[in-house]
Amino acid sequence: MNTAAANRTIELKNNGSGATPGYFARRNLWDWLFAAILMAGAVWAFLQYDHAMNGYEKAILIGAVPSMIWLGWFWRPLRLLSVVVGALALLAIWLYQTPEGAADLARADQAFLLKYFISSQSAILWMSVLFFMSTIFYWVGMLTRAGEAFESLGSRMAWVAVTLALVGTMVRWYESHQIGPDIGHIPVSNLYEVFVLFCWMTTLFYLYYEDQYKTRSMGAFSMLVVSAAVGFLLWYTLVREAHAIQPLVPALQSWWMKVHVPANFVGYGTFAIAAMLAFAYLIKQSASETRWYKLAPLWLLGIVLCLEPLVFRQSALEKGGSYWFVYFGISALVVAAILFGRRRIAERLPSFEVLDDVMYKAIAVGFAFFTIATVLGALWAAEAWGGYWSWDPKETWALIVWLNYAAWLHMRLMKGLRGTVAAWWALVGLAITTFAFLGVNMFLSGLHSYGEL
Repeated sequence: MNTAAANRTIELKNNGSGATPGYFARRNLWDWLFAAILMAGAVWAFLQYDHAMNGYEKAILIGAVPSMIWLGWFWRPLRLLSVVVGALALLAIWLYQTPEGAADLARADQAFLLKYFISSQSAILWMSVLFFMSTIFYWVGMLTRAGEAFESLGSRMAWVAVTLALVGTMVRWYESHQIGPDIGHIPVSNLYEVFVLFCWMTTLFYLYYEDQYKTRSMGAFSMLVVSAAVGFLLWYTLVREAHAIQPLVPALQSWWMKVHVPANFVGYGTFAIAAMLAFAYLIKQSASETRWYKLAPLWLLGIVLCLEPLVFRQSALEKGGSYWFVYFGISALVVAAILFGRRRIAERLPSFEVLDDVMYKAIAVGFAFFTIATVLGALWAAEAWGGYWSWDPKETWALIVWLNYAAWLHMRLMKGLRGTVAAWWALVGLAITTFAFLGVNMFLSGLHSYGEL
């Protein structure tokens, strides 16, 4: 009997009929323990915060439990992430309590752990530092011979940064409720809060692809866009003191915000990953080129990085002058490193097929969630303004984004779009998406002008 036949015989003995075990039969002890912890946490949340939740919020909490259990079973690293984030957030809430049992936000400057680690602002600042460090380690790994060790450090730092970003988000949510019952809200209501959301969500999607494709060499490019978002977040905090918790404007006082905004940012995050991997694809393709006009992706990156500050208002530039000076220096180093190290980078990057496949899957996921977000936004608009669609600038540009990626996917699935054209199209898509997200707020006014620069 050959080896294959012997293995088949053993399999038949173990499984009886030889059938594949069912979905629940494949769950191990840690899977069920994770499910039990989530259900216990949901029960505790109902008992503790029932008075602060309306019917919609209770329904969301109930729906979140099986969703989180399924996600933890689907991708097991999420189990540890969820448990650690929950434990640290609860620790922060406990540290805010006074001996009398009331919450005191002044303890954020008194309790050691709150002051330096797990108050919302401390956690988000640590998040920012760790995302920068993660990006640096990914690039050191990309450009040196000890690549795998440095990329492993970059990946671990990215995981810690995501953890602290989520802790900061959870604790900020709690802090907003302690300021006043009419101020408390999920922290996805302004540019500061949604940039934190973008950073951890984009990184988490990248880490999933990193795990699925068993390669960390995509991290250098994927984390560049996260670091750029962190850079904007720090600048915005500097010139606007945006970290301060503010009450919601009337139009945002809706439960629709809790589902519309996160769904939108799944789209933004995955579109950004696709664009950065498209950029990596083009760099790999032009690795051996010496003619300057064949290095168009690099020149484009340099132009975008150098001109980016000029789109902001003069007063904002004056307030953050030294910040932008550092920004220019770092941008020049990034472009120079890619230019002179492009051959080494091309060798370290995964194959064209892997880059193309991840780009496609990221756009497909982003398109699905962006579609859901657009439908939810229309329902929200009907409730807030009495109509599903009003051709507001934000709505118009959201439609342009949707049509762009719908066309990309159509060409991919119907016409076999691949390679250079697909990569350039993904980069153009990111430019369109960025204008829809930020440009509309800066240059156009409308019903959605809540996050002005």
